[in-house]
Amino acid sequence: NKLEELWKSKPEATLEDLQKPGVDDEPEAAPEKFEDAFHYQNVFGPLVQMEADEDKKNKEAQTKENITVRWQKGLNKRDIAIFELKLGDDSDLRVMPGDELKLSYPGNSTKKAWFSTGHIRHIENEEISLELRPSKNPPIDEEYGFMVDFVWKPITFARMQTAMKNFAVDEYSVTGYIYHVLLGHEVEQQILTVNLPARISAPGLPDLNHSQVAAVKSVLSKPLSLIQGPPGTGKTVTSATIVYHLAQQSQSQVLVCAPSNIAVDQLCQKIHATTLKVVRVVAKSREAVSSSVEFLSLHRLVRQLAEQSNSELKKLLLLKERTGELSARDQKRFRKLISKAERAILDNADVICCTCVGSGDPRLSYLRFRQVLIDEATQATEPEGLIPIVRGAKQVVMVGDHCQLGPVVMCKKAAKAGLSRSLFERLILLGIRPVRLQVQYRMHPALSEFPSNTFYEGSLQNGVTAEERRRPNLPFQWPVPEKPMMFYRSTGAEEYAASGTSFLNRTEAANVEKIVTEFLRCGVNPDQIGIVTPYEGQRAYLVSYMAQFGSLRKSLYDDIEVASVDSFQGREKDYIVLSCVRSNERQGIGFLADPRRMNVALTRAKYGIVILGNPKVLAQQFLWNNLLCHFKDNSCLVEGPLKNLKQCMMKFQRPKKYYNSRTPMISAQFDRKQDSMFARQMHEQGYGRKYREDPSLVNAQSKSEGSMPRFFGADLDHKSGFGFGSSGSYGISGSGAYAHPGLINPIKGNTPTYKRERKRDKRGKKSRQRKSEEEGKTQYPDSQQQTLTQSQIPLHSQLNSQHIQSQTPAHSQLDSISLSGLGLSQDSYADFKPTQDEAS
Repeated sequence: NKLEELWKSKPEATLEDLQKPGVDDEPEAAPEKFEDAFHYQNVFGPLVQMEADEDKKNKEAQTKENITVRWQKGLNKRDIAIFELKLGDDSDLRVMPGDELKLSYPGNSTKKAWFSTGHIRHIENEEISLELRPSKNPPIDEEYGFMVDFVWKPITFARMQTAMKNFAVDEYSVTGYIYHVLLGHEVEQQILTVNLPARISAPGLPDLNHSQVAAVKSVLSKPLSLIQGPPGTGKTVTSATIVYHLAQQSQSQVLVCAPSNIAVDQLCQKIHATTLKVVRVVAKSREAVSSSVEFLSLHRLVRQLAEQSNSELKKLLLLKERTGELSARDQKRFRKLISKAERAILDNADVICCTCVGSGDPRLSYLRFRQVLIDEATQATEPEGLIPIVRGAKQVVMVGDHCQLGPVVMCKKAAKAGLSRSLFERLILLGIRPVRLQVQYRMHPALSEFPSNTFYEGSLQNGVTAEERRRPNLPFQWPVPEKPMMFYRSTGAEEYAASGTSFLNRTEAANVEKIVTEFLRCGVNPDQIGIVTPYEGQRAYLVSYMAQFGSLRKSLYDDIEVASVDSFQGREKDYIVLSCVRSNERQGIGFLADPRRMNVALTRAKYGIVILGNPKVLAQQFLWNNLLCHFKDNSCLVEGPLKNLKQCMMKFQRPKKYYNSRTPMISAQFDRKQDSMFARQMHEQGYGRKYREDPSLVNAQSKSEGSMPRFFGADLDHKSGFGFGSSGSYGISGSGAYAHPGLINPIKGNTPTYKRERKRDKRGKKSRQRKSEEEGKTQYPDSQQQTLTQSQIPLHSQLNSQHIQSQTPAHSQLDSISLSGLGLSQDSYADFKPTQDEAS
């Protein structure tokens, strides 16, 4: 309740404190459309500040005592402190290379108290290498009794606020067209005049498949584009190809960003293979952190430039390495020469790669970027994604997958108000149709079947064969040899972890160890196995249990990665073991019900997956019910000893609701709270909402038989609640774009530019009156409640006209299953964001 929430920040709070002004104030919820950029700033500014306050509170509350330190000297003569830092399963924090920590020593009878700050250079398991700033008399001969504090830095949040301010006041931050589209204003679509190359694939990169080629062609001719990349569909290669063509056509620098450093490094590596001149800009605090593209980093290139000439900069660099520090005069001169060298390198680059927050680095402030590509755009909060866009963008490409996990927001109020929704997601809600990549190269075809049908309307095609994903010499006993998957029934009870905020399941952990041990005995390398669990309590217990009770030597288990679902997003392993944990009499499964978390968990494995859980509990949620039915139908739901597995004969009651298994985003009759939450989230992602059916394209046979409308070629069955059509008959082909070229009249040549009309923030009496009037209306305009025009029908782009008429009727008015009649609201969006446990 509200008092319990208040106790977390103020333990002595009473009921009277709830009555104080400001305690229970809810921020303004972020709408889909904004009046102008000042309205945008007024909405998101407070949300960013709330998240900053929450982040600061969490970090400054963390103090670790009785730390044992061993000391080393770095190459630059700086002291390096090495110590173990165990945060525990109740912590919201995770440390990363580049983070700043404060190390202190309380002093004793012979040593004075001391402290210094530094940046993390390296993390291995829980051991941290901290490079300290120069300080007087560091206690390098002491080992015990140190303290570690987290240092909070406001840079990330300050850059978000600056980006929103620039968006509002800087006429040249973006073009008028992008300005209006980002705010949700209705503008005529622009088509850019470009000369598409005869060969779309870029040099040094693999050849593209048909959907990748379609995606590249589509985005090159549009000022703003979205690309949806389901798991394993080659987002990175496609993005690198797009960057290559943008750089070739515009002859201007391209800015490439992603929310995380890992994603930036991976994309940077691919772009470098195309022979473009790439510079990787990293934060000053991460310059000592090694990476796969360190040779492309700005600070390394500056050093190379200095070493190639007998310059003053080279002499100062050598002097700083020798002495560890420069005089004030030399330091000032050194910084000036460094800045000059950095500008020379940046000016000569074709592509500049950095994180979204890094694009606000002062070293890039003098540059304007006309072309911007943001990878993993669905993992960035909206203000974070805005930072690279307001650097002068006239062409923006966002790549991501809104069917996977979104950004992590620690402040629940800010998340609920809309900070946890990415810009990518909001643009989909506004009707911008993403181009979908459709060929997956990761999973065995048997593993991709359920995610494809459940989350992507059956549109995923397999770029690998079953034979290519088969290990003939692996003696692991799968229930069905040609289908390397199984759901192992584990009925041990869950319990709270020591933190009281997470869960663990000891019986399930023991079964995980047995399965992992069997993989190891069959010859699978430890680094090819990943153990995924949604609960930090279970993760910590699994690591401890395998190290203590594992049947094989401890070093083998140490090399197996055990991590949360969130940690595995964007990554893959040959074999995945998924521990579901939840098993209780209440039959609740918590955030396991999040469809996006399920999607990520099921799509990490290349060669095989083993899921452990209690079917009786999981089957109460309709997505897990369908997954269990899928495994049972394929004879892969098993129980008993590993050496003598037998089919689990448990019967599952089908969910009592109309449910399209090919499009879970469109459902009706949500008879459970968690299902209703799922519907609200999918509703807000744009499924079953923006697109309605043109009466002229309704399948006549469907209507005459009185069945429900078809969605993307899959019929909804009244009786079973499932939407399985005939095998392979999905009515989907082509690039995955929600538009058919025959139904849209593209604007040829140069389109008129839009004058950037700015409304100052004069939201007075008329604005309040208009808002009041709008609240009394239905959620959608009358025109959208009825039918769309032909140009708005969401058909896939490469369907031929005959196929359209016979197989792909567009969405109907959804009278019987319309989601708009469920009373859904935006404030439910945060229900599926990571809780305190998951965000950790």
